[in-house]
Amino acid sequence: MGYRDDFWGGYTSSKPIKVEGGIKTKSKRGSIGDTWWSKRWVSILDSFGWSNRLERGRRYARGGQVIGFKLTPGKVTASVQGSTPKPYKVEIEVKSFTEAEWEKAISEMSGKAVFAAKLLAGEMPQNIEEAFKSAGMSLFPASSKDIKTDCSCPDSANPCKHIAAVYYILAEEFDRDPFMLFNLRGRTKDEITVSLRKKRVGEEKAQEPQDVKIEVPIQVEVPLSADGFWGSGGLESFSVNITAPDVPAAIIKRLGTPQFWDGKEDFNKKMEKYYKKISKKAIETAYGDGKKKERKKSVN
Repeated sequence: MGYRDDFWGGYTSSKPIKVEGGIKTKSKRGSIGDTWWSKRWVSILDSFGWSNRLERGRRYARGGQVIGFKLTPGKVTASVQGSTPKPYKVEIEVKSFTEAEWEKAISEMSGKAVFAAKLLAGEMPQNIEEAFKSAGMSLFPASSKDIKTDCSCPDSANPCKHIAAVYYILAEEFDRDPFMLFNLRGRTKDEITVSLRKKRVGEEKAQEPQDVKIEVPIQVEVPLSADGFWGSGGLESFSVNITAPDVPAAIIKRLGTPQFWDGKEDFNKKMEKYYKKISKKAIETAYGDGKKKERKKSVN
């Protein structure tokens, strides 16, 4: 951190001790983060008026000064190497949602088929914030009060550069695993998927037809002819629109990697490539003439 200059009332600059094998951001310059959720995380932090403090932490993150970190529901603990031999201990706590709040959010996510399908397939929907907004919540911290931090360094500024460095490391970790955002709010990926499955099963059972007496009207047989069958029977108004599924290889992803798979490449990613090719070929075959079809029925 540097030493305290009591006469001038400030800190003198000092260089941190270099770390071998520290966690470095992929970004060497410019903004940090590739996906919308990591960029959203950084923009939220910037909106708290921490730009100058975050800039110092960005240099630490790019220099590999973060030795390691651990994420548990609602809390991040990390070790960051500064200018002193002993690394500083960093703690970041994000306000966890209550059980009732999570119930609301899961109900919203379950209510939208696309959200549920993607989440159960292990994918984070691009507009997942809509589900939380509909539940009167915010997936990302709404204010700086939602984040509680602590660092063992002598700097009284909050965030100090050690805390800020961990913020940026988290941003790129969100690129790798966006479900860490749920973890920061108190729920793991597995807990979310289990709750969603239970919710979906409950909804499907509620929609199952009950034992109802059905009265079948007497039908009068009308003779059909070949000409009548292939004639103006309304088939001209029938059309099919073939579109790519919202989640490629969704069933494969739900089932998981089979025991017989011993390839080096990730099974789900490999299957997803094949399914995308199949979908593309199906669409090309169906619409080879390039004409737009009126959407009557969607076949995924």
